[in-house]
Amino acid sequence: MSKKAILGPLLILLGAFLLLGQGTGMSSGTIFAYFWATLFILPLGLFFHWMYFSMTRGRAPGLLIPGGVLIAVAIVCQISMLFDVWDIMWPGFILAPAVGLFEFYCFGGRNRWLLIPISILTVLSLLFFAVFSIEALTTRTFMDQPLLVFLLIGLGALLLVPFSRKRKVEI
Repeated sequence: MSKKAILGPLLILLGAFLLLGQGTGMSSGTIFAYFWATLFILPLGLFFHWMYFSMTRGRAPGLLIPGGVLIAVAIVCQISMLFDVWDIMWPGFILAPAVGLFEFYCFGGRNRWLLIPISILTVLSLLFFAVFSIEALTTRTFMDQPLLVFLLIGLGALLLVPFSRKRKVEI
């Protein structure tokens, strides 16, 4: 992975954030406050992956465990910071070790016993995501109505939309 492939999207995001924040007193402290996960945690996770794929040429799959954990944690923290959804995203911290272990499983000899903790952590994380997402849909409001109301209306409207199917024409 080249430096341009990493630096380019970061500069675009930084520029867009600064452009959108003009007139709101945007400072370097604000940038660090919102993007600390992308600036500090994500590069460290990418560094572990770079070491595995480039430096060791695939001979040290143990590097993928902390790399996967750090990348997953960085994504959870970044989404939580940007949208202020820590109360929904915290199960991502349970999922993070499962991501690192799954990478180790895929690239490190496929020890089937690793699938047990990976499965437990993934199911537990998804269960908590579901429970806390449903809670957020019923407690957060839009136009003084719970978000669940709009979700149900949207799903109902989607069910009413006829999908075209090819019909046989009989002569």
